[in-house]
Amino acid sequence: MTLRIDISGPPSQRLWFAASPLAELTAMLHVLAEPGHHQRRAGWAADTWAELRPELAERLREAEFLWRSSQADFLIPARPRPTLAEELDDVDRIDDEAYVTAALVATCSSSRVPLARSSPLTDATARERALYLAQAGGARQEAFAERLLADPKVVRAWVRETLEQCAEAFFDAAWAGAAARLATDVRLKNDLLKRQGIGPALASVSGAITLAPGGDRIVIDKLQDRATAPDGSGVTFIPSVFVRPHLVVVQAPGWQPVVQYPVAEPSPSEPVSLETVTARLDAVAHPLRLRLLRTLARGPHTTGELAHAWELTPPEVSRHLAVLRRSGLLTARRDGRYVRYTLNVPDLTALGTDLLAAVLR
Repeated sequence: MTLRIDISGPPSQRLWFAASPLAELTAMLHVLAEPGHHQRRAGWAADTWAELRPELAERLREAEFLWRSSQADFLIPARPRPTLAEELDDVDRIDDEAYVTAALVATCSSSRVPLARSSPLTDATARERALYLAQAGGARQEAFAERLLADPKVVRAWVRETLEQCAEAFFDAAWAGAAARLATDVRLKNDLLKRQGIGPALASVSGAITLAPGGDRIVIDKLQDRATAPDGSGVTFIPSVFVRPHLVVVQAPGWQPVVQYPVAEPSPSEPVSLETVTARLDAVAHPLRLRLLRTLARGPHTTGELAHAWELTPPEVSRHLAVLRRSGLLTARRDGRYVRYTLNVPDLTALGTDLLAAVLR
């Protein structure tokens, strides 16, 4: 499954890189809401929660639906500004219908599929559906959706005030440490884009992002399967210190596509594609292949040795070994007239981690 973003517009407008204070604050808020996704930031999250004023901590629990499972689109700006205040001013300029719809998608749904064709602010059926979906998240989530639909201007002002309090409480200090690193990443990415083109620039962002053969689409390895229609708006790429291990993608009607990606770390491991993880899970799911792996874990074996050990025919063993080899879990080495198969222990060991990374991405 993949996300496909059309970039068939003018070359100068296809994509660009920029740092965003609001997007980074959103990434921090997600870490606070889901510290289990971010083991490297667990200490920071615990310390931050411990130092929050009780009133602000309660505000974050009330509004966490905007950034917990999926981030509201207006929190990941397509046109980043130098300061958080400027970006919040831009959010204030969004009309109520777009703001409420984006907030409800994040609040009531784990996907970015529109909740209804019409606005829940004006259509009773759409409003009823939004509240029904919010109920599944519990009383807090339902109450937040009810307040948002009843008086969006009051809730919008409350959300902005909450984000401004976050800036004073923890964001300003964290941003001071992250801003230089993000600026360096943006400069390097834009320079690479200018010198070598879109393909190398995308490759430098993540192995999960590629340029389609025709050069008119960006393909992102995610658990969703969706494509944007061509509109010539291009894509904004926003680096983040706090977003790892996620790739956050804004890809909704009416919003310019945005990708928030983790900045590179020393000796980063290349992400394994969802296709590879799926192939490896399929390979180890078969009971006969699992038996073969148990034998190979003790050392290299030939097809004949494996057939004898498990009372199978050599052709049957060969078929299963071929599946395991295609998934990358085995390596083969010729030894005279025989071929010896060896278990790829590091990749088998990493399968659980790779699966988690593919799911969280």
